[in-house]
Amino acid sequence: MNFSVAFSNGTNSFNEGFYLTAFRTLANKNYLVLALAIIYIITLLGNLVLLIVVLMNSSLQNPKYLAVCNLAIVDISMNSVIIPQMVPVFVFNQNHVSFGACFSQMFFMHFFGDMESFSLALLAYDRLIAICWPLRYSTINTNLRMLLIIAGIWCLVILLEIFPISLAARLPYCASREVQSCCCEHSPVYKLACADTSYNRHLGTAKSLTTLLGPLTFIIFTYVIVVVAVMRIASTTQRWKAFHTCFTHLLLVLLYYMPVMLAFVLGNLRLIQNFDLYTAVLTVSVTLPPMLNPIIYSLKTDEIRDKIVKLLGKSKVAQQIIKNEVND
Repeated sequence: MNFSVAFSNGTNSFNEGFYLTAFRTLANKNYLVLALAIIYIITLLGNLVLLIVVLMNSSLQNPKYLAVCNLAIVDISMNSVIIPQMVPVFVFNQNHVSFGACFSQMFFMHFFGDMESFSLALLAYDRLIAICWPLRYSTINTNLRMLLIIAGIWCLVILLEIFPISLAARLPYCASREVQSCCCEHSPVYKLACADTSYNRHLGTAKSLTTLLGPLTFIIFTYVIVVVAVMRIASTTQRWKAFHTCFTHLLLVLLYYMPVMLAFVLGNLRLIQNFDLYTAVLTVSVTLPPMLNPIIYSLKTDEIRDKIVKLLGKSKVAQQIIKNEVND
């Protein structure tokens, strides 16, 4: 998706573009970029391994792991939009971003950020069906139905994002072009427009509340129903097993929403006065969940952990066979 169509409104916006100015006063910013590079590499490796394990094992190709694979794809995409573009900007000081590239990055960054919360809600839906209607799970939650739900979520988030970002792209940018951020975020960019942006602000706030609080409300409502259903189980062992299946998902939810809450508290209470330091903390907080999600799923889900161990075991056996053949 490219927003480079003539949205310049006669202000020469398209030709000039924007300049990302975050981290100018941050000491040792290269260490931050190095940390983000490590986060990105682990994100790629962890999520790719998760995807490969699911694709290689037909026993894992069920609705639950379709939702897990969807989250893995979103995690890879999220950090791929944010981190790689920061290297030329903050290591080589190539901080100019064209008009089209800026709004394209804005769309994909907010799109995959919103997809993260909806993907967590999808996992909550899967756990709800599995725990409350275990005998009917295979008929209620089929692979086809899960794929249709995933496709519907992607279309919904596209519709939620395309309107506010298209409106921001149509604004006249005839004043400052310095974006006070490490990325082309919606709010720091549209605030530079030399026009009334109150509608953009209200629309952006409404969209953010919808994409954050909507899935979170659904997740909370889902787990209220799950807790009530689990407490009715007579067997303590079965009750603990049911709670254990939800524990991994709850960790992922906390990992995603805690940074959002942290950013809200830090930003509104001004606990961090240095804007560049605040941006650095926010950037790391946003990129950590996509890195940690596959690690948590691999460690906390017995099926995934066993398949990875077997895969690594086969790899070691194959290496040993090759080594023996070479020695012979």
